[in-house]
Amino acid sequence: MNDAKFWAVLDTLMADAEVVVEQPAGSAHPRFPDTRYPLDYGSLRGTTSGDSAEIDVFLGHPDARAVTGVVATVDARKRDTEFKLLLDCTPEQMQMVQAFLSWPDSFGCVVLPRPVPA
Repeated sequence: MNDAKFWAVLDTLMADAEVVVEQPAGSAHPRFPDTRYPLDYGSLRGTTSGDSAEIDVFLGHPDARAVTGVVATVDARKRDTEFKLLLDCTPEQMQMVQAFLSWPDSFGCVVLPRPVPA
């Protein structure tokens, strides 16, 4: 995926977005208490995603603002897909998010890192 316009539009979305952390790194998932968030997880205030909630984000560090990748998820049980942003995440942090969102039964994801300009 090397669509520069796609990434530029995400940058525009982030330009004035308020990032709200709802689940700090290490906190328990609300429905799965044995599962811990690997990074800060939250949303972009005042946005709307496909599920009518705010756009979800994972933050590589507390002041994260740059979109370094996206995550596409699918939940076969709920018959649902979602799109999440990765903000200032390193490749290692992206792998952590992918592992966190890849459950063995009916939930999976793909992480798409932002291409590095040539």
